Amino acid sequence: MPFGLLKKAGLLLLFLWAAGSLIFFLVQAVPGDPLLSILGQNPRSADILRLQDSLKLNLPLATRYVHFMQRMFVLDFGESLIDRKPVLTSILKYLPNTLCLTLAAIMISILIAFPLAVMAVLKKSKFWEGLALIFSAIGLAVPIFLLGILLTIVFSVEWKLFPISGSGSAKFLVLPALTLGISLSAFLTRMIRAVLSKELQQPYVLLARAKGLSNARIYRLHVFKNAAIPIVTIIGLQLGALLSGAIIVESIFSWPGLGTLLITAIRQRDFPMIQGTVLFMAVSYLILNFLIDLSYPFFNPRIGHDPAK
Repeated sequence: MPFGLLKKAGLLLLFLWAAGSLIFFLVQAVPGDPLLSILGQNPRSADILRLQDSLKLNLPLATRYVHFMQRMFVLDFGESLIDRKPVLTSILKYLPNTLCLTLAAIMISILIAFPLAVMAVLKKSKFWEGLALIFSAIGLAVPIFLLGILLTIVFSVEWKLFPISGSGSAKFLVLPALTLGISLSAFLTRMIRAVLSKELQQPYVLLARAKGLSNARIYRLHVFKNAAIPIVTIIGLQLGALLSGAIIVESIFSWPGLGTLLITAIRQRDFPMIQGTVLFMAVSYLILNFLIDLSYPFFNPRIGHDPAK
C-alpha cells in the first residue's frame, strides 16, 4: 500500500479519536441528570444507586472514557437510557430517511447551481451574471428555517400541493428537500462560478485557443476536466455537511431522520444516544472526506498517493 495512502488512513484514525474525545467530554458537560428522565422527579436514593450501577454511571470519568473509546472503534455506541435499545439500532432505523433527504437535496442543488454557474461564466452575459449573483446573495442571506417557512406557506398553505410535515410517501420529501437544496444551491452557484472563472484565466486556455480549438472543445476537454476536482470536493463536503446538518429542516418538517433522533435525545437527556448520533455524523463526514480524497486520481491520474502528496 502506498505510503501516502497509509498516511491519510492514519490521519483519519487520528481525527476519529479527536472527534470521539471531544464529543464524549462535551456531552459530559451538558447540564441535567439523565436519571431523572428515567426515574422521574424525586426518585428514591436506592433506585438512583441501582440504576447508576446498571448503567455504569458510577464509574470514574476516565474509566468511562476508555470504555467509550474502545466501543467507538467497533461501532458500539452503548444502549439508550430511555428504551434500553442499542443506540446503533436506532441510528440505522433513522439513517435511510436522512440519506433520502440528503441525496434529494444534493440533486436539487446541482440541477440549479451547475447550469446557472456555467451560463454565468461561459455566456458572459450581464443577465446570467446578474441572475447568478442575485440568487447567490439572496440564498446565502435567507436563513434556512425562514426559507422552509416560506416554502410551507406557498406550497402547503396556499397551493396545497404538498403536506406540511411527516413522512410516508415521496410528497412528504419534497418540501424539506427543496429547502435544503435551494439553500445549498446558492453556495454551490457561487463556488462553481468562481472555480470555472479561475480555470478560464489559466494559460492553457489561451494556448488552446491559439491552436484553433473551438470554445466547446476547450470547455469540454480542458476547463471542465480541470475544474472537476475542486467542484467534486465542494459537493462532497456539502454532502457530508448535509448528513450532519439537516437537524433544522428535519425539525421544521417533522422528518424522521437523524436530526429528529438527536433533538429527541437532547430533550430526554439520553447521553448515550446523543454521543452515538453526533459521533456517527462526525464519522460519516470524516469517512466521506477520506473517500473524496481517494477519488482524486480518477479525475486526474497525475495525482497519486505518494509521500509528496
